[in-house]
Amino acid sequence: MKMAWRIFWHVIIWICIIYFFVFIVHNNTKMSMPHILIVFVLYGAINISLFYLHFLLFIPQFFNKKRYGLYALIIVVTIIFYGIGKYGVALLFEKDILVRYRGEIIGFTSYFLSTIFASLVFLFLSFVLKLGADWILNERIQRDLENQRLSAELAFLKSQINPHFLFNSLNSIYSLAYQKSDTTPDAILKLSEIMRYMLYECNDNKVDLTKELHYLQNFIDLQKIRFGNKAYIDFKIEGKVRNQKIVPLLLIAFIENAFKHGIVNETLSPIRLLITLDDEHLHFYIQNKKHNNNRDSSGGIGLNNVKRRLDLLYSGKYNLDIRDEVDTYTCELSLIL
Repeated sequence: MKMAWRIFWHVIIWICIIYFFVFIVHNNTKMSMPHILIVFVLYGAINISLFYLHFLLFIPQFFNKKRYGLYALIIVVTIIFYGIGKYGVALLFEKDILVRYRGEIIGFTSYFLSTIFASLVFLFLSFVLKLGADWILNERIQRDLENQRLSAELAFLKSQINPHFLFNSLNSIYSLAYQKSDTTPDAILKLSEIMRYMLYECNDNKVDLTKELHYLQNFIDLQKIRFGNKAYIDFKIEGKVRNQKIVPLLLIAFIENAFKHGIVNETLSPIRLLITLDDEHLHFYIQNKKHNNNRDSSGGIGLNNVKRRLDLLYSGKYNLDIRDEVDTYTCELSLIL
Protein backbone atom coordinates (compact mmCIF):
# COMPACT_ATOMS: atom_id res chain seq x y z
CA MET A 1 0.00 0.00 0.00
CA LYS A 2 2.84 2.40 0.83
CA MET A 3 4.49 1.65 -2.52
CA ALA A 4 1.23 2.39 -4.38
CA TRP A 5 0.95 5.76 -2.65
CA ARG A 6 4.59 6.50 -3.38
CA ILE A 7 4.10 5.78 -7.09
CA PHE A 8 0.93 7.87 -7.10
CA TRP A 9 2.69 10.93 -5.68
CA HIS A 10 5.64 10.54 -8.05
CA VAL A 11 3.24 10.52 -11.01
CA ILE A 12 1.39 13.59 -9.71
CA ILE A 13 4.63 15.52 -9.21
CA TRP A 14 5.92 14.73 -12.70
CA ILE A 15 2.59 15.70 -14.28
CA CYS A 16 2.72 19.03 -12.46
CA ILE A 17 6.30 19.67 -13.59
CA ILE A 18 5.54 18.85 -17.23
CA TYR A 19 2.38 20.98 -17.17
CA PHE A 20 4.36 23.89 -15.71
CA PHE A 21 6.85 23.85 -18.60
CA VAL A 22 4.07 23.33 -21.16
CA PHE A 23 2.33 26.43 -19.80
CA ILE A 24 5.52 28.51 -20.06
CA VAL A 25 6.32 27.35 -23.60
CA HIS A 26 2.72 27.85 -24.75
CA ASN A 27 2.90 31.51 -23.76
CA ASN A 28 6.23 32.04 -25.54
CA THR A 29 5.89 30.13 -28.82
CA LYS A 30 3.60 29.80 -31.81
CA MET A 31 3.39 26.01 -31.49
CA SER A 32 -0.09 24.62 -31.01
CA MET A 33 -1.01 23.10 -27.66
CA PRO A 34 -1.35 19.52 -29.03
CA HIS A 35 2.07 19.89 -30.64
CA ILE A 36 3.59 21.19 -27.41
CA LEU A 37 2.06 18.34 -25.41
CA ILE A 38 3.47 15.72 -27.78
CA VAL A 39 6.94 17.22 -27.66
CA PHE A 40 7.02 17.63 -23.89
CA VAL A 41 5.51 14.22 -23.19
CA LEU A 42 8.21 12.62 -25.36
CA TYR A 43 11.05 14.64 -23.81
CA GLY A 44 9.51 14.23 -20.38
CA ALA A 45 9.40 10.45 -20.80
CA ILE A 46 13.07 10.40 -21.88
CA ASN A 47 14.28 12.56 -18.99
CA ILE A 48 12.10 10.81 -16.42
CA SER A 49 13.38 7.42 -17.59
CA LEU A 50 16.94 8.75 -17.17
CA PHE A 51 16.02 9.96 -13.67
CA TYR A 52 14.73 6.56 -12.51
CA LEU A 53 17.43 4.58 -14.34
CA HIS A 54 19.99 6.50 -12.31
CA PHE A 55 17.89 6.42 -9.13
CA LEU A 56 16.96 2.73 -9.13
CA LEU A 57 19.89 1.09 -10.91
CA PHE A 58 23.09 3.07 -11.29
CA ILE A 59 23.32 4.47 -7.76
CA PRO A 60 22.43 1.26 -5.87
CA GLN A 61 24.42 -1.08 -8.11
CA PHE A 62 27.52 0.98 -8.74
CA PHE A 63 27.86 4.14 -6.66
CA ASN A 64 26.69 2.66 -3.34
CA LYS A 65 28.96 -0.34 -3.88
CA LYS A 66 31.92 2.02 -4.43
CA ARG A 67 32.43 0.95 -8.02
CA TYR A 68 33.13 4.54 -8.94
CA GLY A 69 35.10 3.93 -12.16
CA LEU A 70 32.37 1.78 -13.69
CA TYR A 71 29.74 4.21 -12.41
CA ALA A 72 31.42 7.16 -14.17
CA LEU A 73 31.79 5.18 -17.40
CA ILE A 74 28.12 4.17 -17.37
CA ILE A 75 27.04 7.78 -16.75
CA VAL A 76 29.07 9.00 -19.74
CA VAL A 77 27.71 6.25 -22.03
CA THR A 78 24.16 6.93 -20.83
CA ILE A 79 24.44 10.68 -21.48
CA ILE A 80 25.68 9.96 -25.02
CA PHE A 81 22.90 7.46 -25.65
CA TYR A 82 20.20 9.80 -24.36
CA GLY A 83 21.66 12.72 -26.33
CA ILE A 84 21.31 10.70 -29.54
CA GLY A 85 17.77 9.75 -28.56
CA LYS A 86 16.80 13.37 -27.93
CA TYR A 87 18.24 14.38 -31.29
CA GLY A 88 16.09 11.72 -32.89
CA VAL A 89 13.01 13.27 -31.30
CA ALA A 90 14.17 16.70 -32.47
CA LEU A 91 14.34 15.40 -36.08
CA LEU A 92 10.69 14.40 -35.82
CA PHE A 93 9.81 18.01 -34.99
CA GLU A 94 12.59 19.66 -36.96
CA LYS A 95 10.74 22.87 -37.79
CA ASP A 96 9.80 23.53 -34.18
CA ILE A 97 13.02 22.44 -32.46
CA LEU A 98 15.99 22.53 -34.81
CA VAL A 99 15.18 25.58 -36.95
CA ARG A 100 16.21 28.93 -35.46
CA TYR A 101 14.48 32.26 -36.06
CA ARG A 102 16.83 33.10 -38.95
CA GLY A 103 16.16 29.79 -40.68
CA GLU A 104 19.40 28.22 -39.54
CA ILE A 105 19.25 24.55 -38.64
CA ILE A 106 20.93 23.45 -35.42
CA GLY A 107 23.47 20.74 -36.15
CA PHE A 108 23.88 17.48 -34.28
CA THR A 109 26.94 18.58 -32.33
CA SER A 110 25.38 21.82 -31.08
CA TYR A 111 22.11 20.15 -30.18
CA PHE A 112 23.85 17.20 -28.54
CA LEU A 113 25.93 19.48 -26.32
CA SER A 114 22.78 21.34 -25.31
CA THR A 115 21.16 18.07 -24.18
CA ILE A 116 24.04 17.30 -21.82
CA PHE A 117 22.96 20.04 -19.41
CA ALA A 118 19.38 18.74 -19.20
CA SER A 119 20.63 15.18 -18.66
CA LEU A 120 23.01 16.31 -15.92
CA VAL A 121 20.17 18.18 -14.17
CA PHE A 122 18.00 15.04 -14.02
CA LEU A 123 20.95 12.92 -12.94
CA PHE A 124 21.75 15.42 -10.18
CA LEU A 125 18.13 15.54 -9.00
CA SER A 126 17.91 11.76 -8.83
CA PHE A 127 21.24 11.64 -6.99
CA VAL A 128 20.05 14.15 -4.39
CA LEU A 129 16.72 12.35 -3.97
CA LYS A 130 18.40 8.97 -3.59
CA LEU A 131 20.89 10.20 -1.01
CA GLY A 132 18.10 11.96 0.87
CA ALA A 133 15.88 8.85 0.80
CA ASP A 134 18.75 6.64 1.96
CA TRP A 135 19.57 9.06 4.77
CA ILE A 136 15.96 9.13 5.96
CA LEU A 137 15.80 5.33 5.79
CA ASN A 138 19.04 4.96 7.76
CA GLU A 139 17.80 7.45 10.35
CA ARG A 140 14.56 5.48 10.67
CA ILE A 141 16.44 2.21 11.06
CA GLN A 142 18.74 3.74 13.68
CA ARG A 143 15.75 5.21 15.50
CA ASP A 144 13.95 1.86 15.46
CA LEU A 145 17.06 0.10 16.75
CA GLU A 146 17.43 2.71 19.49
CA ASN A 147 13.75 2.33 20.43
CA GLN A 148 14.18 -1.44 20.57
CA ARG A 149 17.24 -1.02 22.77
CA LEU A 150 15.42 1.38 25.07
CA SER A 151 12.38 -0.90 25.21
CA ALA A 152 14.59 -3.83 26.13
CA GLU A 153 16.35 -1.75 28.80
CA LEU A 154 13.03 -0.54 30.22
CA ALA A 155 11.70 -4.09 30.28
CA PHE A 156 14.83 -5.17 32.15
CA LEU A 157 14.51 -2.30 34.64
CA LYS A 158 10.85 -3.10 35.19
CA SER A 159 11.63 -6.78 35.65
CA GLN A 160 13.96 -5.79 38.50
CA ILE A 161 11.19 -4.00 40.38
CA ASN A 162 8.93 -6.96 41.13
CA PRO A 163 11.56 -9.31 42.61
CA HIS A 164 13.11 -6.41 44.54
CA PHE A 165 9.77 -5.38 46.03
CA LEU A 166 8.62 -8.95 46.60
CA PHE A 167 11.88 -9.82 48.36
CA ASN A 168 11.47 -6.95 50.85
CA SER A 169 7.75 -7.54 51.39
CA LEU A 170 8.18 -11.27 52.01
CA ASN A 171 10.88 -10.45 54.55
CA SER A 172 8.38 -8.21 56.35
CA ILE A 173 5.60 -10.80 56.28
CA TYR A 174 8.04 -13.47 57.44
CA SER A 175 8.82 -11.32 60.46
CA LEU A 176 5.10 -10.99 61.23
CA ALA A 177 4.54 -14.71 60.83
CA TYR A 178 7.54 -15.46 63.01
CA GLN A 179 6.05 -13.24 65.69
CA LYS A 180 2.67 -14.95 65.17
CA SER A 181 1.10 -11.57 64.59
CA ASP A 182 -2.64 -11.39 64.00
CA THR A 183 -1.99 -8.91 61.21
CA THR A 184 -0.23 -11.48 59.02
CA PRO A 185 -3.39 -12.32 56.96
CA ASP A 186 -4.03 -8.60 56.35
CA ALA A 187 -0.42 -8.18 55.24
CA ILE A 188 -0.74 -11.09 52.82
CA LEU A 189 -3.98 -9.62 51.45
CA LYS A 190 -2.35 -6.23 50.91
CA LEU A 191 0.61 -7.87 49.22
CA SER A 192 -1.77 -9.80 46.98
CA GLU A 193 -3.49 -6.58 45.87
CA ILE A 194 -0.15 -4.91 45.26
CA MET A 195 1.20 -7.81 43.21
CA ARG A 196 -2.02 -7.99 41.18
CA TYR A 197 -1.55 -4.35 40.23
CA MET A 198 2.12 -4.83 39.43
CA LEU A 199 1.58 -7.94 37.31
CA TYR A 200 -1.65 -7.18 35.47
CA GLU A 201 -2.21 -3.42 35.39
CA CYS A 202 1.30 -2.09 34.76
CA ASN A 203 1.86 -3.48 31.27
CA ASP A 204 1.14 -0.16 29.55
CA ASN A 205 3.72 2.59 29.27
CA LYS A 206 1.51 4.81 31.43
CA VAL A 207 -1.34 4.13 33.85
CA ASP A 208 -4.02 6.24 35.49
CA LEU A 209 -2.54 8.29 38.30
CA THR A 210 -5.47 7.24 40.49
CA LYS A 211 -4.37 3.60 40.31
CA GLU A 212 -0.75 4.46 41.02
CA LEU A 213 -1.71 6.49 44.10
CA HIS A 214 -3.93 3.67 45.34
CA TYR A 215 -0.96 1.33 44.91
CA LEU A 216 1.22 3.66 46.99
CA GLN A 217 -1.44 3.76 49.71
CA ASN A 218 -1.56 -0.06 49.77
CA PHE A 219 2.20 -0.17 50.16
CA ILE A 220 2.08 2.31 53.04
CA ASP A 221 -0.69 0.28 54.71
CA LEU A 222 1.42 -2.84 54.33
CA GLN A 223 4.35 -1.15 56.00
CA LYS A 224 2.14 0.02 58.87
CA ILE A 225 1.01 -3.57 59.40
CA ARG A 226 4.62 -4.67 59.35
CA PHE A 227 5.54 -2.20 62.09
CA GLY A 228 2.49 -3.10 64.19
CA ASN A 229 0.76 0.20 63.34
CA LYS A 230 3.69 2.03 64.90
CA ALA A 231 4.88 3.46 61.60
CA TYR A 232 4.08 7.14 61.32
CA ILE A 233 3.75 8.80 57.97
CA ASP A 234 2.21 12.14 57.11
CA PHE A 235 0.81 11.49 53.65
CA LYS A 236 -1.03 14.30 51.84
CA ILE A 237 -2.25 14.85 48.29
CA GLU A 238 -2.88 18.42 47.17
CA GLY A 239 -4.67 19.16 43.94
CA LYS A 240 -7.25 17.18 42.02
CA VAL A 241 -6.65 13.76 40.53
CA ARG A 242 -8.38 13.77 37.17
CA ASN A 243 -7.28 11.86 34.08
CA GLN A 244 -3.54 12.29 34.52
CA LYS A 245 -1.25 9.46 33.43
CA ILE A 246 2.08 8.41 34.89
CA VAL A 247 4.70 5.76 34.25
CA PRO A 248 3.85 2.92 36.65
CA LEU A 249 5.99 1.95 39.63
CA LEU A 250 8.01 5.16 39.40
CA LEU A 251 7.51 6.65 42.87
CA ILE A 252 7.54 3.53 45.00
CA ALA A 253 11.34 3.38 45.30
CA PHE A 254 11.44 6.69 47.20
CA ILE A 255 8.79 5.55 49.69
CA GLU A 256 10.37 2.13 50.07
CA ASN A 257 13.74 3.78 50.69
CA ALA A 258 12.24 5.99 53.42
CA PHE A 259 10.80 2.98 55.28
CA LYS A 260 13.95 0.96 54.76
CA HIS A 261 16.52 3.48 55.98
CA GLY A 262 14.47 5.94 58.02
CA ILE A 263 13.12 6.16 61.55
CA VAL A 264 9.41 5.45 61.25
CA ASN A 265 8.26 4.89 64.85
CA GLU A 266 8.65 8.39 66.27
CA THR A 267 5.46 10.41 66.31
CA LEU A 268 7.41 13.68 66.32
CA SER A 269 9.49 12.65 63.27
CA PRO A 270 7.12 10.95 60.84
CA ILE A 271 7.91 10.30 57.22
CA ARG A 272 6.59 13.35 55.41
CA LEU A 273 5.09 12.61 52.01
CA LEU A 274 3.43 15.29 49.91
CA ILE A 275 2.15 14.94 46.35
CA THR A 276 1.05 18.15 44.64
CA LEU A 277 -0.89 17.92 41.38
CA ASP A 278 -2.28 19.96 38.55
CA ASP A 279 -3.33 18.91 35.06
CA GLU A 280 0.20 18.62 33.66
CA HIS A 281 2.59 18.58 36.61
CA LEU A 282 3.30 16.39 39.60
CA HIS A 283 5.53 17.39 42.49
CA PHE A 284 6.59 14.58 44.83
CA TYR A 285 8.23 15.34 48.16
CA ILE A 286 9.33 12.84 50.78
CA GLN A 287 11.52 13.31 53.83
CA ASN A 288 12.51 10.91 56.57
CA LYS A 289 14.70 11.06 59.64
CA LYS A 290 17.77 8.93 59.10
CA HIS A 291 18.52 5.86 61.16
CA ASN A 292 22.29 5.72 60.91
CA ASN A 293 22.45 2.15 62.14
CA ASN A 294 19.97 0.94 59.54
CA ARG A 295 22.16 0.35 56.51
CA ASP A 296 21.58 -2.28 53.90
CA SER A 297 25.01 -3.84 53.43
CA SER A 298 23.96 -5.41 50.13
CA GLY A 299 22.99 -2.05 48.66
CA GLY A 300 19.91 -1.72 46.50
CA ILE A 301 18.69 -1.18 42.99
CA GLY A 302 15.63 0.94 43.79
CA LEU A 303 16.84 4.52 43.40
CA ASN A 304 19.34 3.73 40.64
CA ASN A 305 16.53 1.98 38.81
CA VAL A 306 14.12 4.89 39.07
CA LYS A 307 16.79 7.41 38.03
CA ARG A 308 17.46 5.42 34.87
CA ARG A 309 13.75 5.11 34.10
CA LEU A 310 13.35 8.85 34.53
CA ASP A 311 16.20 9.45 32.06
CA LEU A 312 14.58 7.16 29.52
CA LEU A 313 10.91 8.05 29.93
CA TYR A 314 10.92 11.66 31.11
CA SER A 315 14.04 13.03 29.45
CA GLY A 316 13.95 16.82 29.73
CA LYS A 317 10.65 16.65 31.62
CA TYR A 318 11.74 16.06 35.19
CA ASN A 319 13.85 17.48 37.95
CA LEU A 320 15.12 15.27 40.77
CA ASP A 321 16.72 16.70 43.89
CA ILE A 322 18.08 14.31 46.53
CA ARG A 323 19.52 15.77 49.71
CA ASP A 324 21.38 13.41 52.03
CA GLU A 325 21.91 15.51 55.14
CA VAL A 326 23.19 14.66 58.62
CA ASP A 327 19.82 13.79 60.18
CA THR A 328 17.39 13.73 57.27
CA TYR A 329 17.08 12.33 53.79
CA THR A 330 14.92 14.27 51.34
CA CYS A 331 13.80 13.55 47.79
CA GLU A 332 11.94 16.00 45.57
CA LEU A 333 10.76 15.05 42.11
CA SER A 334 8.99 17.34 39.66
CA LEU A 335 7.43 15.76 36.58
CA ILE A 336 5.70 17.03 33.49
CA LEU A 337 3.05 14.36 33.07
